[in-house]
Amino acid sequence: MNRLDETFARLKTERRAALMPYLPLGFPTLGVSRQLIRTAADAGADVIELGVPFSDPLADGPVIQRATHVALQNGMTLAKCFEMVREVRQAGVTVPLVLMGYCNPILRFGVEPCARIAQEVAADGFIVPDLPPEEADALDAACRAHELDLIFLAAPTSTAERLRIIAEATRGFMYLVSIVGVTGAREQMAADLTEFVARVRAVTTKPVCVGFGIANAETARAVARCADGVIVGSALVSRIGDAERAVSAAQQFIAELRAAIDA
Repeated sequence: MNRLDETFARLKTERRAALMPYLPLGFPTLGVSRQLIRTAADAGADVIELGVPFSDPLADGPVIQRATHVALQNGMTLAKCFEMVREVRQAGVTVPLVLMGYCNPILRFGVEPCARIAQEVAADGFIVPDLPPEEADALDAACRAHELDLIFLAAPTSTAERLRIIAEATRGFMYLVSIVGVTGAREQMAADLTEFVARVRAVTTKPVCVGFGIANAETARAVARCADGVIVGSALVSRIGDAERAVSAAQQFIAELRAAIDA
């Protein structure tokens, strides 16, 4: 089994949901971004999603859009994302690291080189929000050849047949978008989230993880009651703020989320 499979298998025996923070690479600075990965792992993250900055992040709301813009201004590129993964692995970070980004940078870099280097630096897979299974043959083949998971997203509007297609294609876990819309913290979770999770579980035994809209420890705890993983992005990025307080703010918030999920 790979790192993702091992992590979810262990958490299942421990009867705990995975905490999966999202960190945009290169934000608020390249140096602090590197520190934040280690901080997230030390504070209790089970899996860390690492955002690859792109100029047109269509699935993201204003908080992550702004962070992406800052990262690009800081000179962050896909090649530097790979190098940062290499550096944190060499520094001792062992939790699964999944790169989350859009098609354009991957295509410009080259699909096969992208997967090959991701394996070399010990990343564990990719999430590509603007890549549906029907158009993913090249990246899927490259990921399989280099022992990487390719994770697809399912929306609340997905039909049962669509959920089956996504469930068959995805590896590592199913990424459930809890709301219709872009990323961003919400005052409360969707009322039909439990029903959505149940529909997905009816078509797959793969881990089911929920993201988009999780604002605080209370909503994280609620999601953990029905899902195998809790993905927190915009709320964490908002807490990070500027470079001076980023590490301490991230450590405190991730620790709060960890405690709530395990409660």
